[in-house]
Amino acid sequence: MPRACVQVMKATCVEELLVYQKALAAAHRVSAILKRPCFQRDLRLHDQLSASSDAVPSLIAEGFGQSSDRQFAQSLYKSRSESKETRTHLRVAKGRDYVEERELVDLCSQYEEIEKMETGLIRYLQREDRKFRG
Repeated sequence: MPRACVQVMKATCVEELLVYQKALAAAHRVSAILKRPCFQRDLRLHDQLSASSDAVPSLIAEGFGQSSDRQFAQSLYKSRSESKETRTHLRVAKGRDYVEERELVDLCSQYEEIEKMETGLIRYLQREDRKFRG
């Protein structure tokens, strides 16, 4: 059984989940980039990137608090979509020379890892399908 799945079984709070920790770290990295002056002039991209990157850990936390595996999986699907959106916004930012290639590759790799972890958790939750996670 994948490590992330064992974590879900044993976790008493969302902060114990590795996928949540990684998503929060990625969101913090994006927040640091958004402090650059170029993003202050491009408020639309700033707001879109901020919203999507913040949504990734937020949706994991929201799902963890749900009562069933199915509801948790739904939140993970949404989080995974927000992660893909974040990667797209980062590529747009790279195209506008707001981020360097190295930063883009590192952050996209970080988000891809989060998405893979979420996919594994979704599969686990669908198999278990507990109606009450308490």
